[in-house]
Amino acid sequence: MALNIIRQTRVLIRQSLIGVISRSQQQQQQQLVHTTSSHYGLEEFFDSSRNLGERQVKSGRAWRTDELRLKSNSDLHKLWFVLYKERNMLYTMKEAAATEYELFPSPERIDKVEESMANLENVVRERNNAYWQLEVSPCATGERPSIFRRDVFGRHRWHKCSQHIPPYHRNWHFRNTQGPGKTNETDWFFHKYREMKRKHYNYFRSRTARYLRDLFRRFPNADAEYIAELHPEFPQGYVQHLKENHVLYDDPPRAATRARIRPSEDVQQ
Repeated sequence: MALNIIRQTRVLIRQSLIGVISRSQQQQQQQLVHTTSSHYGLEEFFDSSRNLGERQVKSGRAWRTDELRLKSNSDLHKLWFVLYKERNMLYTMKEAAATEYELFPSPERIDKVEESMANLENVVRERNNAYWQLEVSPCATGERPSIFRRDVFGRHRWHKCSQHIPPYHRNWHFRNTQGPGKTNETDWFFHKYREMKRKHYNYFRSRTARYLRDLFRRFPNADAEYIAELHPEFPQGYVQHLKENHVLYDDPPRAATRARIRPSEDVQQ
């Protein structure tokens, strides 16, 4: 009785192993059949040999947004990599032509590929936003959130948030490379940077004030209110003062100067 049971189990094990091996062989045979290109060399990063030396290469138009909306997500994913590969090839050929001092044929192909990639990205973003608004919240967009903080140079910039496995106080590499600058050198640099920006701002505003003064000298009947709307960097009443007196006050105007150059009706209010 025991021997019969052992023999039956051996037979079942052999049959199961044979079935597993046959299925694995079928899967391997099915994987050998594919329709992709068999060339995996560096030739794919260059243009076709028949286009070398040509003055003009014929190409189609860019993909439109309406056409991309009709495709599935898998088709868009495949098309993205095709466009990405085509763009890399065109940039490689453009750099090679510039190195050899030759003319790059049909440079508008790069613009068409970039336009197609931009339209494809917009379609994917539309679908992602629609999914998040339907499944999560009407206010959700699905975009990666951003935060406004200081960079390593002390400047305030928008940074896109990303997931980190270690916490911030333990991620010393992130703090040293992308964390906010808090050293003495950073404070000194940020102080000089703000001083440079302030000097540039004062210079351009003084130049604009001199231009407006000469403009009112040439055209005394110019509308001061309309010109003041075009230049909101000046305080209220400063453009009217330039029209009436043709005199430049200190730039930027101080608080006392602003009070003197305001219209009388504003002062009475």
